[in-house]
Amino acid sequence: MIRPFHGFALMTLGIAGACATIPAITGNPAVNVTAVAETAPVGTANEDAADDPAIWRNAADPSKSLIVATDKKGGLYVYNLKGEQVAFLAGPGLNNVDLVELGDGTIVVTASDRSKLATAQIMLAVLNRETGALSEYRTIPVGAGEAYGICIAKPPSGQVPGQEFAVYSAPKNGVIYRTVLTLQPNGGFGDRTTTLAQVATQPEGCIADPRTGTLYIGEEDAGLWAINTATGAKRMVAPVDNRMLVADVEGLAIAPEGVDAGYLVASSQGDNAYAVFRLPDVTPVGRFRIAAGTFGSTEETDGIELDNRDFGPDFPSGIFIAQDGVNPPQAQNFKFARWDAILAALGERQ
Repeated sequence: MIRPFHGFALMTLGIAGACATIPAITGNPAVNVTAVAETAPVGTANEDAADDPAIWRNAADPSKSLIVATDKKGGLYVYNLKGEQVAFLAGPGLNNVDLVELGDGTIVVTASDRSKLATAQIMLAVLNRETGALSEYRTIPVGAGEAYGICIAKPPSGQVPGQEFAVYSAPKNGVIYRTVLTLQPNGGFGDRTTTLAQVATQPEGCIADPRTGTLYIGEEDAGLWAINTATGAKRMVAPVDNRMLVADVEGLAIAPEGVDAGYLVASSQGDNAYAVFRLPDVTPVGRFRIAAGTFGSTEETDGIELDNRDFGPDFPSGIFIAQDGVNPPQAQNFKFARWDAILAALGERQ
């Protein structure tokens, strides 16, 4: 969500020639990093269109990994690590996206489908690892509400994925659905959906940590919830406090380390920053921004993604991807930063 008062603030303050967003509230200080690559702009110009990225890591050659990202007015884009467009699948209304590689090598892409505003849906597609092409498979209704956030519970690194996985949907009505998808012998998918939990107001950010059986949900104006995926019990672990988090809380991403450690990152969209917490206790670490450098800065970020594995010479210790909601004179796009550079800026041990 982009707050409508941002543009109004520029006009009322009478700042001549101003082009940057001026947040109404600024949280704790944030360190700066710069992007080392960016995607081509999405096809929908002059609108809030780009939204959420997902990463497929090519284990055979990590430098040839692929990024799937949404233009919620147009469809799904596929990019390489240079940010070049590889493929496109038309499908207006696809808001958030995630993917998982199954044990047989099938790469399943799931996107929250808003084409029916009263019914949350999951659009399923398959990613071709050789060409980057996407093939739409089917759409699954999951329950009442306008589809918004989505994430997949992926097996921890080093574990062989099975043929079954859970998709979590977070529509605007605050109901959190769990859909279990099972790959069938004929190549199709069986599905069953249950209601896991409920938050009071609109959520979007969603990331699952199967190591601890925890689903993290960002309730935009309230904060971060940790939800037990077995029981549905939830607890607020990081409230919107105008220090670490400034509403809206948007995209969530995780960098797992070991049995239950690592980092959780949230887009603090209200002041164009990213909040970093240390797992498993969701302890505040600090905040960072992507500042202008070789590539532009990022503002009003919706979706983010993070993978702390090796992605070749450009991203040897992981990649962080952020949607850029303000990218003049071009349409919105996605910026790539090195995860090790972010940790270094935060003073974290590498």
